Amino acid sequence: MVFDRMDDRPAFVGVPTFLHTPQLHTPDDLQREHPDVCIVGAPTDTAVTHRPGARFGPRAIRAASNLRRVAHHLDLRVQPFKLLKVFDYGDADVVPGDIERTNEAIRTKVGEVARAGALPIVLGGDHSITYPSATAVAGAVGRGKLGIVHFDAHADTAPDAWGVPLSHGTPMRRLIESGAVPGRNFVQVGLRGWWPPPDIFDWMREQGMRWHTIYDIQRRGFETVLAEAIEQALDGPDRCYLSVDIDVLDPAFAPGTGTPEPGGLASRELLTAVREVALRTHLAAVDVVEVSPPYDSSDITAEVAHRVVMEVLSSLAAKQSDKSHP
Repeated sequence: MVFDRMDDRPAFVGVPTFLHTPQLHTPDDLQREHPDVCIVGAPTDTAVTHRPGARFGPRAIRAASNLRRVAHHLDLRVQPFKLLKVFDYGDADVVPGDIERTNEAIRTKVGEVARAGALPIVLGGDHSITYPSATAVAGAVGRGKLGIVHFDAHADTAPDAWGVPLSHGTPMRRLIESGAVPGRNFVQVGLRGWWPPPDIFDWMREQGMRWHTIYDIQRRGFETVLAEAIEQALDGPDRCYLSVDIDVLDPAFAPGTGTPEPGGLASRELLTAVREVALRTHLAAVDVVEVSPPYDSSDITAEVAHRVVMEVLSSLAAKQSDKSHP
């Protein structure tokens, strides 16, 4: 099926939904349209511990493109917007300064999409949004039935941040402690730098978490590490939540982020990895977080975050095309 509501206007014209996709506003809209994918914004950075600005990330990611909806993936040879029903579901009604109410707003918004049978792609915001987002998705597919592949420079498994339990450094611990995601199916890729300390790694081992540092990637090769990470995340669950913290990239490729860490991945490596995860798993949701436009240079961080979303959409379209042409 080819969808006919295409928009071939220049990227800089009109209200900046994601690539001019039509916007939906209510759960009734979701039920009427039966979308395949919905873009959801989570514009909050109340939980950051270093440089702020990620609250402006969803707007920047939506706007950061010179593409049009006739976009053609040159490797997968698909035009995703001709094969998928993609809508922009707007932003969660976050409450500046109130993490709990913001989390509830994100949980509600993402849950509406997940329960409608569509794939939520959540644009952060800081990484604290993964706690309510993945909780909502786990509620839709079944608690304990979701594996997570998490690209990040940092583990985000702290017990708290200066006594605050809801921080962008704590969401993965909250997800595991709540029972939403089994620790053994929580797999992290790209960790590097100087945190966390040994006691937090001890806690991670106790939960059965698996992780692959940037040094593992250098020694063993990214293809080997990625295949192992996918296998570990889906050792039991059949659905995958993909979480991409843009600081998994080296700051040369993503300067616009709150906690930059030198020595990371190149953009090409991340985009290839995201494509592989999307092609080889049954995705339940995706988030892309920690884009901080005030620190960006020529919008390159927002651009690569945008292309992460495009890799996911193109991979989903490729799988849809394969089903249509056995």
